[in-house]
Amino acid sequence: MDFKERWGRLKAAQNLIQHHITNLIAIGGDGSLTGANCFRQEWPSLLKELVDKNLVGKEKQVSCAHLNIVGLVGSIDNDFCGTDLTIGVDSALHRIVDAIDDIMTTAVSHKRAFVLEIMGRMCGFLPLVAGIATEASAIFIPEDPPWGDWKQYICDLLTERLESGEKRRTHIVLVAEGAADRKGNPIKCTDVQKTFIKQISLLAP
Repeated sequence: MDFKERWGRLKAAQNLIQHHITNLIAIGGDGSLTGANCFRQEWPSLLKELVDKNLVGKEKQVSCAHLNIVGLVGSIDNDFCGTDLTIGVDSALHRIVDAIDDIMTTAVSHKRAFVLEIMGRMCGFLPLVAGIATEASAIFIPEDPPWGDWKQYICDLLTERLESGEKRRTHIVLVAEGAADRKGNPIKCTDVQKTFIKQISLLAP
């Protein structure tokens, strides 16, 4: 830990002690809760250093000897066991659906396909629910890797719509951040994009 980081934690500890705050509720994801736990573990040494530097009185070393932290999972990944929705998931889902609705206007107007990457690390909850809500053409999530050749599936999807007389080339494809095929190969938005471009060029009159 460098001097600046250590001094920042000392200053935070000093501010809490001056207001006699020894109970904290930390809301965040893995990084925030890990940081809060590290702060709790370092509390005795921070307190001692503050006393040694005469930044707080010795009586505070006794009255503020313990720092209690309660952690609440605030993560859009929704990958925490024991709860249906973690804090932030519902808000993130609303933002995604709103963004897709806005994009759909352009997609229909200009007959275009859009590929969107949805955050969530190895949890596909957000792209799955957003895809159902917005009637996405395809959804790629880590929990259910596509069977067979997913690129061929995209090609078949385009071909089927054109052969059925659907002239508009409007597609929304959602790709989860951690999406992969059955062999563990990552599926990226650029991969889907290149597949769309190749197939559309082949089907173009």
